[in-house]
Amino acid sequence: MQSYALVTGGSRGIGRAICVKLAAMGYPVLINYKGNRVAAEETASLVKAEGQEAVLLPFDVADKKEVEAVLGQWQENNKDCVIEVLINNAGIRQDALLAFMNDDQWHSVLDTSLQGMFNITKQLMNPMLMNRYGRIINIVSLSGLKGMPGQVNYSAAKAGMIGATKALAQEVAKRNITVNAIAPGFVKTDMTEELNEKELTSLIPMKRFGEAEEVADLAGFLASRQAGYITGQVISINGGLYT
Repeated sequence: MQSYALVTGGSRGIGRAICVKLAAMGYPVLINYKGNRVAAEETASLVKAEGQEAVLLPFDVADKKEVEAVLGQWQENNKDCVIEVLINNAGIRQDALLAFMNDDQWHSVLDTSLQGMFNITKQLMNPMLMNRYGRIINIVSLSGLKGMPGQVNYSAAKAGMIGATKALAQEVAKRNITVNAIAPGFVKTDMTEELNEKELTSLIPMKRFGEAEEVADLAGFLASRQAGYITGQVISINGGLYT
């Protein structure tokens, strides 16, 4: 049976770096993306450069029907395959102070990160349980641990994912499925481009932003068989910013 990895929000940034890392580990990769096909195709070419198959799966993780249609169709067409590594990475930011936050800014952020994690994980859970092996890694954030002003929605979404990680880990541990979260601090990606790097770097003990590849290396370890006794954990990767 061929084993696959699925990375949501895999077209850019941390998601792309994780796709490449998993390919280097020997996994063919299902690359989910919502809208940016050009970026997703660039990620696919990087996966193929590692000698692995890359499959593009365009759907909105927040839309349960779309998830069931696209991901369900792939599962139906590939009954001799199993997705044994799931990286719930898709997320968006809509920063605003709560006093000025509109309903859409709240719901869109919660729906993509938290609801999206539920939609995807639910779709893959039974096959993973039947396979008696799996690695689920949720990409959360420093924001979900300490809270960040202007990010009540994002902090709530990521904190929710952290709670879900700890609960699900206990539900599925006896089936040899681990569930962990990675909480990056400031990492150089499209999502942090507009931040004042110079100003923020002064707050970080290591005096630099992280690289997406550093997060991917940690994800790769948690996705490996060597990490079989690590579950229910939230691992920070933030240069010492919040410990």
